[in-house]
Amino acid sequence: MLLSTFTDTIFLKKSSNLQKKYESLLKLLKEYPNNEKLQEEFYFVKKGFEGENEIRYQLSKSNLGLFVLSDINIQYEDLTAQIDYVVLSKAYCYFIECKNLVGNITVNDKGDFIREYTFNNKKIKKGMYSPLRQVEAQIDVYKKIWNNRLSKNKIINYILRTLSEKNFEDNHRVLVVAANSDTILNTNYAPKDMKYKIIRSDALIRQIKYDLDHSDKTLWLSKSEQEKWANTFLNINIDTGIDYYSYYKNKYVNSNEINKSLLKEELINFRKNRSNEMNIPAYYIFTNNELEKIIEQCPRTLEKLKELNILENIKIKVHGEKIIEVINNQIKNN
Repeated sequence: MLLSTFTDTIFLKKSSNLQKKYESLLKLLKEYPNNEKLQEEFYFVKKGFEGENEIRYQLSKSNLGLFVLSDINIQYEDLTAQIDYVVLSKAYCYFIECKNLVGNITVNDKGDFIREYTFNNKKIKKGMYSPLRQVEAQIDVYKKIWNNRLSKNKIINYILRTLSEKNFEDNHRVLVVAANSDTILNTNYAPKDMKYKIIRSDALIRQIKYDLDHSDKTLWLSKSEQEKWANTFLNINIDTGIDYYSYYKNKYVNSNEINKSLLKEELINFRKNRSNEMNIPAYYIFTNNELEKIIEQCPRTLEKLKELNILENIKIKVHGEKIIEVINNQIKNN
């Protein structure tokens, strides 16, 4: 049999929901630069997007002859699965779960994932949901779809030849890829059958090449067969159709939008009542100029009010908590 000389990496599907999330949040942050919840969401989405791009880069320079699809969403009855990457080589189909986590990851002898990181100068160590079990669940959903199509005789001959029920498990493989270059991945104590499934992004191509070198080359697929196999994933992919700009705006902006006219009225009433209670001039609480700045910046914590440097320390100390209470009550009742 003449072995395939195909060595390129072809991306049949590049776009992903993570990219859409990233772009939507970036647009929202330009409109609402002081929204802390948007900033926090963007931080984690950005990490995931960077990890996704790192894996794409590694695959693009493989020279192994691959077809790649990112962010595939599939469904069988009430079961759904989202796959970060589906990679089709000449011999195997890989389901890849991308993780771009802050901190270090250890897999213990029971197969549990332990994550260690530092937050606010405090070392934190805790377990995390196994990404390996996550991607194995994804392949289970795909297998149900595959078996259903096979039973209806809708799978073409090359798949029947290559992907019989007997060798399904071998032809479909799972990988968890840690994409953060700063992450230390320790699998020294992991169960033997897990070690090769959990790798860093810079080891991804070595793993695929190793698998190909140890495969039966007489069963290698041609480029056209690989493409047909890859297209089966396009055919079952579900477009989620989510408008992430609207989703995040409703979640983090509209739900917390403030009626600034009403807030101004409430803060003026608060200042008046506070002035009468303490028998002090109203400007001892905040001036009109300070009032406008508070409304514009709308701090929701005492720490944020201090950070903005709108009021003198003595005003924050005496009236700060009450001012924040007025703001948060307005948000709650809006």
